[in-house]
Amino acid sequence: MIRVDNLSKNYGSVEAVRSISFSLKDGEIVGFLGANGAGKSTTLKMITGYLSPTSGNVFVDEMDIITDCLEIQKMVGYLPELNPLYFEMKVHEYLKFHASIREIKGQEFSEALKRVVSECGLQGVVHRTVGNCSKGYKQRIGLAAAMIHDPKILILDEPVTGLDPNQIVEIRSLIKKLGKEKLVLMSSHILQEIQATVDRIIIIDNGKIVADGTSEELISSSQGMTQLDLEIMNAEENDIEDMKATIPQVNIKGISKEDNVFKVNLEYSSGSDPRAEIFNHAVSKSWILTEMSVTEKNLEDIFRNLTGQSNGVGHE
Repeated sequence: MIRVDNLSKNYGSVEAVRSISFSLKDGEIVGFLGANGAGKSTTLKMITGYLSPTSGNVFVDEMDIITDCLEIQKMVGYLPELNPLYFEMKVHEYLKFHASIREIKGQEFSEALKRVVSECGLQGVVHRTVGNCSKGYKQRIGLAAAMIHDPKILILDEPVTGLDPNQIVEIRSLIKKLGKEKLVLMSSHILQEIQATVDRIIIIDNGKIVADGTSEELISSSQGMTQLDLEIMNAEENDIEDMKATIPQVNIKGISKEDNVFKVNLEYSSGSDPRAEIFNHAVSKSWILTEMSVTEKNLEDIFRNLTGQSNGVGHE
């Protein structure tokens, strides 16, 4: 459905998006994940035709965003991060305004209104002034406006920003429901929200794609190293740091002290298991080893590893 081909966007000397490529298929809910300033919103704006790329292209059903922009926009529903609502309008008036832009009128609009009110749960506010609706309902209204023309593709930029936990659950359920019928691409910097909602995750950092796959695939691909946490008493910090000389396959990632207990985080290759050597080393040093536990890697660890080294200035 969507193919992004070597897409780049520069703002003067700043490379906001740097030659990224990926493809999205029908029926996918895809999360576009990155820190603030990573290039998420810039990419989404180019996919929707709101911004022109510096180089590269976007293809939707083999039409390209440069020469077929209007045709592509007919297929796309877009909810930007800053939801562009007119607070003085009634909800049904606002939706009618959006429908008129899409040349949806008369009986066709009546049917479209009934559909989006039902899908977005707006039955209780459809005659209310937009400005008097809660933040959660405002997001629903923005979604309804993006869906009024029944698009094949929904692009949602930070759809749960500013919502409380109950509202987040409501919007998440709605997105999952929509994903059964449409291609949904949603951006966020909230990892837990992406992981709970989407089928596939694309991680962008400093304008480049650094990972692409399901949560399980991303975790599996990073299992080259194992984390081990130790708690040691009756030890000196210098002796702990010298452990690597005796057990070279371990890498000491961090040492902290609470009261008389050292907390040590080690890393070693998943192809080895130095725990017996660590235990024997502790015995030889007369240490009291009160804990030795393997820490499973999760998506948060992977996200930090992939995005923690970026020091460039980006455009969101």
